[in-house]
Amino acid sequence: MLNNNQKQKAAQFYRILVPVTGTQADEEAIKLACRLAKQDKSEVYTVYIITMARELPLDAEIEPEIQKAEDILNHIERVVEEQHCRIDTDVLQAREAGPAIVDEAVEREVDLIIMGVAYKRRFGEFSLGEVVPYVLKNATCRVILYHQYLELTLTEDSL
Repeated sequence: MLNNNQKQKAAQFYRILVPVTGTQADEEAIKLACRLAKQDKSEVYTVYIITMARELPLDAEIEPEIQKAEDILNHIERVVEEQHCRIDTDVLQAREAGPAIVDEAVEREVDLIIMGVAYKRRFGEFSLGEVVPYVLKNATCRVILYHQYLELTLTEDSL
């Protein structure tokens, strides 16, 4: 059985990775990361991954995608400033986002990945897509999912 000191150490996070895609859920995930970082004096890393088509070299510069990534990371930096937190940001280019997130987490030796999950539907059902299940299955650290709140409006048909 763990004593209180052991429990506290088990729940401390010294390096937190927050992959972002530009959704509202990203903002909430980064705010959560900042709260945890302040508590444990942790480092927070934010990464935007540009998924490269197979026919392109990995180091190809696709200016519209790079600009989009920089805009999203600039927005995240503004959100972080409001939280009085500091982060390091990076843009990565990879064939698939899931393996890139897991590899980045290993390379940076992170203790926690926090992912914002936007509400998505596939074939009429809620879907986590392909990236989140990959990260949950393959990450070598803890993973927290922040699910974006979806306001549902009731209609006469749904009652």
